[in-house]
Amino acid sequence: MAKIKKNSHKILYRKYSSNIKYIMMVLTVLIITFFLPKQPRFRYEFQKGKVWLNKDLVSPFSFAILKTSPQVNTDKQDALENVLPIYRYSPELYTAVEDAYTNEFDVKWRGNAFPEEEKLPNKIASLKLLKSIYEKGIIAINPKHQKGRKYYDISLLNNNITKTISTQDVFTVQTALDYFNTTFTSTKVKEKEVVINLVEDHLQPNIVFDEKLTAIVQNNTINSLSTTRGMVQKGELIIAKNNVIDDEVFQKLQSFKETYEAQTKTIGDSKLVYLGQILLVGFILSLLMVFLSMFRKDIFSDNRQLSLLLLIITMLLLALTWSIKLNMPSLYYIPFCIVPIIIRILFDTRLALYLHLLVILIAGFFVPNSFEFVFYQVTAGMVAIYSIRNLIKREQLLLSALFILTAYFICFIGIALLRDGSFKEIEWINFVPFIISVLLSLLAYPLIYAFERVFGITSDVALIELTNTNNKLLRELAFKAPGTFQHSLQVANLAEAAIFKIGGNSLLVRAGALYHDIGKIENPQYFIENQNTTLSPHDKLPYEQSAQIIIKHVHKGIEITRRHQLPESVIDFIRTHHGNTRVDYFYQSFLKNSPEKFVDENIFRYPGPIPFSKETGVLMLADSVEAASRSIKNPNAQNINDLVERIINYKLEQNQLDNCDLTLKDIETIKLIFKTMLMSIYHVRIDYLQNV
Repeated sequence: MAKIKKNSHKILYRKYSSNIKYIMMVLTVLIITFFLPKQPRFRYEFQKGKVWLNKDLVSPFSFAILKTSPQVNTDKQDALENVLPIYRYSPELYTAVEDAYTNEFDVKWRGNAFPEEEKLPNKIASLKLLKSIYEKGIIAINPKHQKGRKYYDISLLNNNITKTISTQDVFTVQTALDYFNTTFTSTKVKEKEVVINLVEDHLQPNIVFDEKLTAIVQNNTINSLSTTRGMVQKGELIIAKNNVIDDEVFQKLQSFKETYEAQTKTIGDSKLVYLGQILLVGFILSLLMVFLSMFRKDIFSDNRQLSLLLLIITMLLLALTWSIKLNMPSLYYIPFCIVPIIIRILFDTRLALYLHLLVILIAGFFVPNSFEFVFYQVTAGMVAIYSIRNLIKREQLLLSALFILTAYFICFIGIALLRDGSFKEIEWINFVPFIISVLLSLLAYPLIYAFERVFGITSDVALIELTNTNNKLLRELAFKAPGTFQHSLQVANLAEAAIFKIGGNSLLVRAGALYHDIGKIENPQYFIENQNTTLSPHDKLPYEQSAQIIIKHVHKGIEITRRHQLPESVIDFIRTHHGNTRVDYFYQSFLKNSPEKFVDENIFRYPGPIPFSKETGVLMLADSVEAASRSIKNPNAQNINDLVERIINYKLEQNQLDNCDLTLKDIETIKLIFKTMLMSIYHVRIDYLQNV
């Protein structure tokens, strides 16, 4: 009773698993549509230089014509040119300078032993002249305000009152010193020289640029600029049918669109908009489910893989929604091409292209210039898919990114020329989002690894790692069961060559072949390829026990590979490489030596299942043929030919290939490849292990 309760969730899952996929689809639709913008969409698509093919467009309301970005930028530039830099006059600075100058004057005068009676007149005269200089003002020239000119105008702020002056009207430190030098008179040259040097040390600007206040004035000026130029009145014709959309009309249409979308945020019925979104997104995802049920039944029946597809769609569309709500400058920053890259590597080309098209179709409803957007993303997605046939080397992802960027660049140039008809009008800064998007698409590599671990999917990258013979588990096999390891290598070569010729996943076959006998690590001495003496451990065992030891390597193999977290797709080769055949040597020996005893055939039969794919079917044939070929005593072309024919025909007679989609033509091709490759393999092997 406790066991039934413990497994009740599994029973319920199997019972209702067919319904779970539809629940996931409905949840996906609700999540996506819940976060999408909820305002009616502007119905018209238009491009500058194109013909207006819709009916005459009459304005249903009055709206202001917005200025273009270049016009706004020009207005801002002109406004900033008219804002003079603000300099602040500091009259209090002279007080500090006067005190310092007076004290130092006395010290210098005594130090030079000048006549005491001449001290006061020189001191008074120099202070008077110094004060007049500071009252006029000493400015700190800012080179960025000069702009190649000697003098420039400024706004001088003094006691919260500003006036416009030229830098020519005030002193600089150098002109103040020159003025003092020419104006100050003294009876003795030595005394004048000391005074001038002292004045030079105490000249400093009291008219200084106020950067913060200037920035405030500039911002206020920019913010006060009008972003519109003229009005379109209600009932006024915006554009007639078949007219060309020139610059002026384009700006009217753009202004009409923005005003319309702003108004519909408040007057549109968001519930009806939500309903429309549910209908469209639900219809798109229904098409995906139909596609999977017709062409990829394996994914349709696997809720984990299906949930991965729905998760990828949801994540990308939520990223689009997030970008729209944040008013991102360009939606092309979003790496839409990451979808076909991930799906191509984890599944296949057809599904990658189909899923990418569905995502782009949904996204097209919520982006400006939908046709242009769809054209960019569809072409780039196709290039992404074509550029990654198999992700065997890491640089392939970088090359794919380069191809995607090239596709974007070609489309960008073509659309720009189509719209403006001039290279000079191309705004190259608008290509930056595409570059960022391509760089973000490189995140596909770590995402693929994460999806593999979470959803139990095996990519080519993982298979490459598994087929590395320096892998810990394969090294253990080579050390503990070297004969089995060599057998596995030969089977891998046979199976890989065959599946490559007839069409299939050769990398998966190679991985399956290398691990198909991994269970022999447990008792390697019971398998002839690992024995170094003529004595066999089976000689002392009953036939039933020997058969069970041989059969047990399948169970052990599954147990070991699961403990090492190998993918289920690889473990399937361990399950199926003997199907449900018998260990005939021990079975026949039992019948021959114990005819009076009742025989339970299941004791001598592998648990199965039989192969259920091209790959697992080819591996079964390669394993049996390679094992049997080692028992040929006089290997020659005829013997090898007869052996291959006999082994493969026997598997067909035993119905071991009924569930895998190998055609008769495929089987004939496999026979030819096996015969050719086995010509160089000669090794004696006793008969009882032909099915091991």
